[in-house]
Amino acid sequence: QVQLVESGGGLVQAGGSLRLSCAASGRTFSSYAMGWFRQAPGKEREFVATISGSAGTTYYEDSVKGRFTISRDNAKNTVYLQMNSLKPEDTAVYYCAAHFGSIASRSLDYDYWGQGTQVTVSS
Repeated sequence: QVQLVESGGGLVQAGGSLRLSCAASGRTFSSYAMGWFRQAPGKEREFVATISGSAGTTYYEDSVKGRFTISRDNAKNTVYLQMNSLKPEDTAVYYCAAHFGSIASRSLDYDYWGQGTQVTVSS
């Protein structure tokens, strides 16, 4: 079983940056692909980014390409989402998730989820 604990959310002005962290339990962290998803009020949960267990492969939703970077430190059992050039439309609850397999962009592919952390971008 994997437990995920997110941190780093907060309030930031448009154009600013935040780095989200997600700490995972267990000794098999590198066996899991990790993903970030977000959900804004009135919208469905959407894919943001994913990274393979070895960190060799990443994939991003088009609207965040060039602005967000997903990374991981398997020695620390932690995955990160560096968010730059933030826009008001990035405002959402951000969730990290773990998938025992290859990188994936569908919520249904993920086995474990964190509690979410609020990111608010003001204009």
